[in-house]
Amino acid sequence: MIKAKFANLVKIFDKDDVIKNYAKVIPYFKKYWFRTILALGLAIPIGCLDAVIALSLKPYMDIVMVDKTVESPWYIPVLIVAFTSVQGLLNYLSTYMNQWVGGKVTNDLKKNLYNKLMHKDSMFIDSRTSGDIMRLYNNDANTACGSLLNNLKTGVSRVFSSISLIAVLLYNSWELAIIAIIVLICAVVPLTKMRDLIKAVTAKSESASGKIITAYNEAFAGHKVVTAYNLYDYQNKSFDKDLDTVFHLGMKITQKTGWLSPMMHIMVSIGIAAVIGLGSYMIVTGRITSGNFVSFITALIMLYTPIKLLGNNAKNMQNALLALERVITQLEAVPKIQDKPDAKILKGLNKSITFKNVSFEYKRNKPVLKRVSFEVQKGETFALVGNSGGGKSTIVNLIPRFYDVKWGNVLIDGVDVRHLTLKSLRDNISVVFQDNFLFSGTIRENIMIGNLNATEEQLQAAIRDSYLEDFIKSLDKGLDTYIGERGVLLSGGQKQRIGIARAFLKNAPILILDEATSALDNQAEKIVQQAIENLMKERTVFVIAHRLTTVQNADRIAVIKDGELVELGPHSELINIEDGVYKQLYESQFTKVEASV
Repeated sequence: MIKAKFANLVKIFDKDDVIKNYAKVIPYFKKYWFRTILALGLAIPIGCLDAVIALSLKPYMDIVMVDKTVESPWYIPVLIVAFTSVQGLLNYLSTYMNQWVGGKVTNDLKKNLYNKLMHKDSMFIDSRTSGDIMRLYNNDANTACGSLLNNLKTGVSRVFSSISLIAVLLYNSWELAIIAIIVLICAVVPLTKMRDLIKAVTAKSESASGKIITAYNEAFAGHKVVTAYNLYDYQNKSFDKDLDTVFHLGMKITQKTGWLSPMMHIMVSIGIAAVIGLGSYMIVTGRITSGNFVSFITALIMLYTPIKLLGNNAKNMQNALLALERVITQLEAVPKIQDKPDAKILKGLNKSITFKNVSFEYKRNKPVLKRVSFEVQKGETFALVGNSGGGKSTIVNLIPRFYDVKWGNVLIDGVDVRHLTLKSLRDNISVVFQDNFLFSGTIRENIMIGNLNATEEQLQAAIRDSYLEDFIKSLDKGLDTYIGERGVLLSGGQKQRIGIARAFLKNAPILILDEATSALDNQAEKIVQQAIENLMKERTVFVIAHRLTTVQNADRIAVIKDGELVELGPHSELINIEDGVYKQLYESQFTKVEASV
């Protein structure tokens, strides 16, 4: 029976790949192997010293309590204090080493996780919230590693403590020891079912906790929207709902795990009661001495006490194991968009960029692009226009491989972009988005992102060509002015010109302008448009524009409707197509402009 229970325990751990997951994290400890071994090694004497107190009580009880003499065992209280002091010192050193190694390993894990996050494809990012990202790439690392070494240290200490205490039990009475060990196994086996009981609920709880983080992020990032629309009650209700969900899921976990602690107390009390009953009989019959019995009971209580506490700690232990699983999953995840083994290096644009029967979908069986084909020659300005949601941004996002085509090919100089290295491909492409993201830091740092090795002369030229000179001169700290998180201290036009300055510094032959002026007022748009015209010189340019007046001078204009290329040609041709889509768009905008005037 005992053998079967141990086999069941091993089988469950093997099934859940717990040991395999721990093994995958072990390499992170190699850099700190000495301190790791020291931290775990110190746990051995810490555990073994538990037996000293129990063992010392036998001669003390037999001589002092029974024989009523203090001539021999006077040193026992001194030894108990000495051994306990040594144990306390070793415990402090082990805890310090454990915290140091755990912190270092956690940081290393986070670095690798952050690197993994940076290389995730856009589809992954689009399908996650900020709360999900925080949980998967930060919180799980803290939960897993914060308890990993603690669990190992505690496990080593408990194992050697249990071995030494069981040795004391066997030394004092093997009959009583058998009873104690059977009860011990019966108390521990239910823990093997814990993970299956709480796994599904824990996953839901973690997801709900991610929503809480997202709510805080949105309260910060969307503060002006909340204020402008008086969304206080709406946001509070949503937040309250998420909190209630987390609370109810937490209570479900408690319902599934709360019975463990009282059950273990009952099991332990049964073991102690059985030992006391049989032990009393054995004392009376002279099979063991009072000292044997007291030493045995002390060792038994010391053995059972941590077992009783396992019920309370089971949820945290299982959360750590589940967090470790998620960390391993992210570390082992292979980016969907990555270099092929034989990928070529792109060295500029020599001839053309070609879309050949390109189709794409974000969701299965819901196509966004349908067999789109065109060719853009080197040095050409190619505009994409059409109604919102037609697929214009998707087309330009396929060039730097933010997403990969589902069917067809995107070719640069006849080579499919999927056969080019990502680094060389993206080094040859500059993108100015509708809302350029600015990082927390200074204006200088945000512009230098375009080329971290740019000289001061190149930086000043980019500033000049982006019409940022006057703005920067008006600032007390100039280029070293802190712009706040996401550039909240700048206007829309200033943000766009910083994005344009980045593109100037990058100096890539292919330029993508994704509605770069659509969110600006007329005055800001005029300045930004001048900066864009400087940027477009001697480059192959893809322009997405909502205002058709900004693309009239493009070499060719592609009209995209519902994912299809319906018209293609210069403005002068498209405007003369009877009932043409471009003509209708143009006249619609022209009518709106006249009405506003």
